[in-house]
Amino acid sequence: MAEHTISPATPVSIYAEASPNPESMKFVLNTTLLSDGVSVDYPNLEAAANSPLAQELFNFDYVGRVFIAANFVTITKTTDLQWTHLIPELRTFLKSYVEAGGPIFTVDPAAEQKAAQEAAAGNSSEQDQQTSQKIIDLLDNYVRPAVEQDGGNITFRSYQDGIVTVNLQGSCSGCPSATVTLKSGIENLLKRMVPEVKEVVAEGITAY
Repeated sequence: MAEHTISPATPVSIYAEASPNPESMKFVLNTTLLSDGVSVDYPNLEAAANSPLAQELFNFDYVGRVFIAANFVTITKTTDLQWTHLIPELRTFLKSYVEAGGPIFTVDPAAEQKAAQEAAAGNSSEQDQQTSQKIIDLLDNYVRPAVEQDGGNITFRSYQDGIVTVNLQGSCSGCPSATVTLKSGIENLLKRMVPEVKEVVAEGITAY
């Protein structure tokens, strides 16, 4: 099983960026961790079996969730300690790990996600598949860039009988405003652009 590692040509720089979720912090790197448009969300250590980097982060007893995207890692904490006390330690660890060429994944997340999407499409009618593709395009072009800016991601899960199911990841999980954003923003957009859509529901919204 080949490990996915990166060998940065220049020294790694990392800065921390606040997200709408006060319990989550976005650590932005000047190097690429994943291909654009692909992301992975680990709600606990057990889920991180395919990511040595995420497993190492869960060794910090205050880390409750790890989200990895193209050029950033969003970490959700489970402690009342302020981020000002935690950021230096996490930033130092990430810089050292990536500069040393530590393995990020043991399985390519892009291949896994493609297989999951193909499996979901195989269970849909041709019309539903066409509607699903419209929804995916809208999410990719209009919604995902804004969500990634906030340290999270949104992925399409399924479309059936007018119901769109999406998965909210990273800082979006547990974010107090996630449900409002889902209903007032994403659902309204999809209803307007794809008349077949009646409702949008989300997986991944949890409270801490």
